[in-house]
Amino acid sequence: MIYLDHAATAPVPLEVAEEMYTILREHYGNPSSQYASGLDMKKRLEGWRQTIASAMGCPPERLFFTSCGTEGDNWAIRAALWQNRHLGRHILTTAVEHSAVLECCKWLAQDGYEITCLQPDGNGNISTQQVLEAVRPDTALVSIMLVNNEIGTIYPVGEIARGLAARNPKTLLHTDAVQGFLTFSAKALGADFITVSGHKIGAPKGVGALYISPRVRNPRPLLPGGGQESGLRSGTEATAQIAGFAKAVELRMKTLHEDQARLGRLKAYAIDRLASIPDLQPVGNSGAAHILSVSLAGWPSQNIVNDLSAQGICISAGSACHQGKPSHVIKALNLPKRVASSVIRLSFGPSTTEAEINACAAALRNHRDNRMPML
Repeated sequence: MIYLDHAATAPVPLEVAEEMYTILREHYGNPSSQYASGLDMKKRLEGWRQTIASAMGCPPERLFFTSCGTEGDNWAIRAALWQNRHLGRHILTTAVEHSAVLECCKWLAQDGYEITCLQPDGNGNISTQQVLEAVRPDTALVSIMLVNNEIGTIYPVGEIARGLAARNPKTLLHTDAVQGFLTFSAKALGADFITVSGHKIGAPKGVGALYISPRVRNPRPLLPGGGQESGLRSGTEATAQIAGFAKAVELRMKTLHEDQARLGRLKAYAIDRLASIPDLQPVGNSGAAHILSVSLAGWPSQNIVNDLSAQGICISAGSACHQGKPSHVIKALNLPKRVASSVIRLSFGPSTTEAEINACAAALRNHRDNRMPML
């Protein structure tokens, strides 16, 4: 199998699986228990939190474990609105956010919140000026992702944070940083809430984290109950998943700079190889080293995905969360129908090779040359 869908999920390294197995079989104590194995697990849990917090550039006491990015996004938005409940009921976001943000905002609109969704330009860009001009005195929250999961556009979250501090300092800022995990420092970024997820970097599915800045006083708990996660997210901690999360972070951090440089070279190589295919064009302004969206204009994207899948090549027609439905991100770009209906995403990881890119390029050319366009 040739796997070119790392933005959907990443393979779990053997070291991560072994770490999880050890915790499941040998260190299964409940961190809330007061006997030796429970206290040992509590100590391990805080060590894993320190590992992940160090990679994010934040104090460990400001990092709270979640089950996934979707949970983190929803928690951040609702906690921000509770914090600013006396400021106003206006939420500012973008039309290209992850569905976890947009669907949460749709629900909140039914509760009387006013939602403003900024539209990107044809390359997916949204500027700092565009965001700041849309901020109002009653804007309780700005939510803008760090890296777009479909087209790889990097948004100026740090600049927006500094602009908000000058324009309307009470407005809180959330960023879904799932696709940009390990490429930023929370302190430098300046967001009040930062969502990350483990399975994009080789951790198991079912674990993530939310950073909450000290500016958020007494954040509203996600789940009331037994008081875990400093009373903010009750429920027995998923210790094996968290152990795997920390191990995946540790492994990625060892070669982070080399991997980022290599991913950049691989992406440039892929662009060069794909450029010779007639009717194929890049989509979006992708600054992320691991995401490349292109359109084979005239050939439906799902047909391409199915054809390559039959050959053992895994790519996507957009976010895995859309499951074949039209992408709201691509719609927001206002591309011609033939282009928009033919968008595919290739995404790379540390294990991706030039040979795999060559095979994908050959399969795409073969699809274009041997099947009639339908759009």
